[in-house]
Parts: sequence; C-alpha cells; structure tokens
Amino acid sequence: MTMRFLRHTAARVGDVQPPSATQRRSPNPLRLLPEEPRDRLTGTWRDARPGRIKRSFLDAQARNPGGWHVVGASTELGADRSVARTLGDREVVLWRATDGGLLAGPGTCPHLGALLDDCEVMHDRVHCRWHGLALGPGVRRDWLTYPALDDGVLLWVQLPTDGEPPTDAPAVTVRPPGDASFATVVSLRGTCEPSDVIANRLDPWHGTWYHPYAFSHLSVDDDASSDDRLVVDVAFRVTRRYAVPVRAEFTCPDARTIVMTIVDGEGVGSVVETHATLLGHDRAGRPTTVVTEATIAHSDRKGFGVARALSPLLRPAVASTARRLWVDDMAYAERRWLLRDRGETFGY
Repeated sequence: MTMRFLRHTAARVGDVQPPSATQRRSPNPLRLLPEEPRDRLTGTWRDARPGRIKRSFLDAQARNPGGWHVVGASTELGADRSVARTLGDREVVLWRATDGGLLAGPGTCPHLGALLDDCEVMHDRVHCRWHGLALGPGVRRDWLTYPALDDGVLLWVQLPTDGEPPTDAPAVTVRPPGDASFATVVSLRGTCEPSDVIANRLDPWHGTWYHPYAFSHLSVDDDASSDDRLVVDVAFRVTRRYAVPVRAEFTCPDARTIVMTIVDGEGVGSVVETHATLLGHDRAGRPTTVVTEATIAHSDRKGFGVARALSPLLRPAVASTARRLWVDDMAYAERRWLLRDRGETFGY
C-alpha cells in the first residue's frame, strides 16, 4: 500500500471514467480501470505549470523544521548497542536509554577521537570501544548530548541548523493509531539537496509518464488545492486491468518533509511520510541526501487485522514497491540539483 505520486490527467480508457468518491468505498476496493495505452496517454506538461509548482515549493521551504532531522527508522536501533550516523557533515551517535527513549550526541569520542559506532550501552551511557569511556547526558562539558526523539516509527535528532529557530519537538504528522496500522520504512540516498526531494514531490504531474506501472487516472482537484495543499484522485495499480482508487492530500509540515494522507476511499487515514535529510558533502562540494519514507497503512475493514498479523511478510513487498519508485524519483531530484549546479534553471 505504498502511496506515491500523482498524476494530473483527465484520462479516459475507452468508456471507463475515474470513480466518484461515493463509488470508491465498496465491498471490493478493486475497480476495473485498465491502463491507458502509451500512444493514447495525454501529455501533462501544460498542467505542470512551473509557476504553480514554484509557489508550492516556496511555501514548503518557508516552514521551519526547528533543527530536527530524521536519522532512520525506530527499528534500526536496538537496546544495547550504539549506531553512528552522519548528519549535516557531523558525526552523530544514537543509543537508547534504559526506558527505551532515544539519546544522541557527537559521534566522536572526546578522549582520542574514536567513532562511537557499535559501542556497548549500559545504564543510559554509551561506552567507547577503544578505552571504555562512558558518555551520556551531563557527563562531560566538552561532549554535550543533542535533543532526540523516537516517535514510534522514526528517529529524530535536533542539531543547530542555519536559518531554523529551534523548536521543542519536530512537526510529526497525524498518524493512524499504532494498534490499528503497520509501518514500513525505506531509505535511499542520492546526490542532491533536501529541497530537490521536496520539489519532486510537489510536481504531481510527472507520475503519469514517469510511474505508469504504479499510478493511473490521476487528476488534481484544483478547487480543493492551494499553494500549501494538493488534493488528488488517483488509482494505484494492482494489475494492468485493475486498480484501487483513492483521494489523497499532500501537505508539507516542514521544509524537509512532505506527507500524503488518504482522505477518501480505501485505507482512509493511511499516511506516507517522505523525509529528506542532508548527510553531508564530498570533497568536490556535492551534497548527499538520504530520503527516508515511512508508509503507515491503515484500514477499518475487518480483514485488515489479518494484514497486520501478517505485516512481517507484507513489509518486504511494500518496501520493494517504495524503493522502485524512489529509484526513479531520486534520478529526478539528482537531475534538478545538477541543473542548478550548472547554473541552469527551468521554472524554479
């Protein structure tokens, strides 16, 4: 149930029309919506107006992340070993407190500079592998911890970030209840900046041509949309003949995050969060950004309890679909950065 992008086309396949909202909620979510032949597919470039995309992009970039960055999935960090990450050209170490809460600090040991990765965690402190120096909150003045949060799906760390007044907590989106949903997280890195990832997501019209294997019958509801909100109707492909239509809403709670929420049709309340985190720059100054995408699937159908029970088996399939889409979309984001690096601008 990996939700991805948008497609603005008032496409018709023979006499099949996109279903209305009242039609979407039926005993069987599958609908006969055959794929449109490529040679009959309507171009979307007229609707993908650069000025409109830019307005949404600027609105998103004006939203303060408060210095908070997503650094991975909650499941990536155990209770007894540390994990090191690179964030904004800085090494950061993550570990868990006795109560399971997330702790974070500089990734370099202040003694002799060891990387604090895969270190033992005991009594709320991370112990350096080289000489056993115990580090944690309030231990040393030359090694201060960072604010950190495990929201149950993703790990966040707050670092001082230029142009971002610090906030008490990240802008975590409204999610379905954890006991009535299951989450899948994937990540992919590329040569671009976080803004390029967000720009990709704010172009809903590329899905028609770029991801035909995943989407069809997508249209943007102009009346319901605004610079800070995109409302779309889209059918997620199941086979070449059948698809699941939904109505979805895209918003940006901060400059590095875009969230899709299903507001009508199958899986109402399900969300897909796309977070872009700058890891750093290479010696040539090229940026590396990691995309972390969390799909939090929910349904009020009775059979969804079975899906939750089988979630360990379903997650690989959900992750595979998400990763395939992001291979395409990362190429889009990397191209946008490359054009800007060459001094070429196209609509932004």
